Amino acid sequence: MKIKELIKSIEQLYPLAFQESYDNSGSQISFPENEINGILICLDITEQVVDEAIAKQCNLIISHHPLLFKALKKINPETHQGRIVIKAIQHQVSIYAIHTNFDSSVQGTNRILADLLQLQNIQILEPVQHQLKKLVTYVPHDNAEIVRKALFDAGAGQIGNYDSCSYNVEGYGTFKANEGCNPYVGAINEEHRESETRIETIFPAYLQNKIVSALLDAHPYEEVAYDIYMLENTYSQVGIGMIGYLLDPMSALAFQQYVKQKIGSKVIRYNKSEKNIIQKVALCSGSGASYIQAAIKNNADAFITADLKYHDFTDCPSSLLLIDAGHFETEIHFVQKIFEIITKKNTNFAVCLSEYCSNPVNYF
Repeated sequence: MKIKELIKSIEQLYPLAFQESYDNSGSQISFPENEINGILICLDITEQVVDEAIAKQCNLIISHHPLLFKALKKINPETHQGRIVIKAIQHQVSIYAIHTNFDSSVQGTNRILADLLQLQNIQILEPVQHQLKKLVTYVPHDNAEIVRKALFDAGAGQIGNYDSCSYNVEGYGTFKANEGCNPYVGAINEEHRESETRIETIFPAYLQNKIVSALLDAHPYEEVAYDIYMLENTYSQVGIGMIGYLLDPMSALAFQQYVKQKIGSKVIRYNKSEKNIIQKVALCSGSGASYIQAAIKNNADAFITADLKYHDFTDCPSSLLLIDAGHFETEIHFVQKIFEIITKKNTNFAVCLSEYCSNPVNYF
């Protein structure tokens, strides 16, 4: 398998379109045409990780955090980042990051945390907007089923846990084929009336080219009439954070101990909350201070995240139990998840977990 083929399959699960605007997920250093010898999976790209990949003959490193997060102004061996870039290029090691597009997925980092805590009735805490579009097209009655299936197969028609969703209205269309046309029905220079089905269906914006291509391939007309509209609807399958309910309510103290145990945090930081009983829990892996208000808006009893500052605690209302469980601790589960995804479908090359997935933060 070529590197570009594996990356294509990964991006079908975690599209780059779903990353945050500040992020730089995707290929960091790329040799897309190279055959995969082996893959090394890690949380962070360090010199140790690159050396490990070279020693294990892995020519693709998949990380959670991007190596190139901010623009590089120079590349030289005097800097940590420069040495990594130079060494990776010299040994033709591709580096690929799956960051906030993984966090935003309904099956990403936050879902892993929600499952660890055994939360029920899980929903995305802050669903994205402006990621859905609607397609409207007009098809002869006899061809409507074929066109619908083609659109659904391309990814249209999914609303929450439902698929193959469309709305259909029967009517008729009119047209006149001019000289040089090759009409599917009707005659040249004669106005024609055709009984048609108006098909409406929804799709994720990033799939537009694929959806339109499927429409044009399946539609019988020489010239296909269709409209595409941007929707204001939230996309319930994509967004940052998760929120759900504990199986049974817990005291605040018991919940804090539960979080440490399930997530694997050596220590946690928390505020002085008046919330004595915890049942509705919001969470956001990594640096999630900006989603405190979303947790409050959704009436969460507790919010678990990382990298909280002093004033995040002082400004948080006492009605919310605020917990900092650690950046590494809330994101390290990425490594095992990606390992499982790749090894489930690909067995022709070695897939390794890095020996250097350790927390850079130490506690005294």
